Amino acid sequence: MQKDAITAIMERRSVRKYKPQPVPKEHLMMILEAGRQAPSAGNRQPWRFIIVKDEEVKRKLGEACNNQTWIADADVIIAGLSVPSESERWHDKDVMIAMQNMIIAATSLGYGTCWIGAFNEEKVKQVLEIPEGINVVALTPVGVPDETPKQRPRKEMKDIFFLDKYGKELQL
Repeated sequence: MQKDAITAIMERRSVRKYKPQPVPKEHLMMILEAGRQAPSAGNRQPWRFIIVKDEEVKRKLGEACNNQTWIADADVIIAGLSVPSESERWHDKDVMIAMQNMIIAATSLGYGTCWIGAFNEEKVKQVLEIPEGINVVALTPVGVPDETPKQRPRKEMKDIFFLDKYGKELQL
């Protein structure tokens, strides 16, 4: 059963254990389309994504991601890449937005993900044969979760939201 966006956002957790089950092609295509539809500065869309399904490549990626080898257990790993020449100032942020769209879409379809920002960029580039001039921004495994992590603590709203200026209590 597909969840609405707000429910998916509230229920999203970082999943680090996956069942050996495939993500159906139609679901993967929906997840990728959610990324393609993301907003970007000037609509430049300075992103590229590598969808990794090969077991050996996933294993090598896990090693390149500071030995987070568990990511290879997911059916798919998505590598989000930016093209600085297409949007000098915003390329990395635009990729982050697209990755978030994919993560929320995956959650809405019942899949687990985990934002991976800890990696050796040169090693990831070698494994995925990424050319010069393209940056690795983040990766996420996508798969059938084999755990249900509890919600982690969040900062209080009063500590992060202000009204009209920094430090002024938000009272709506």
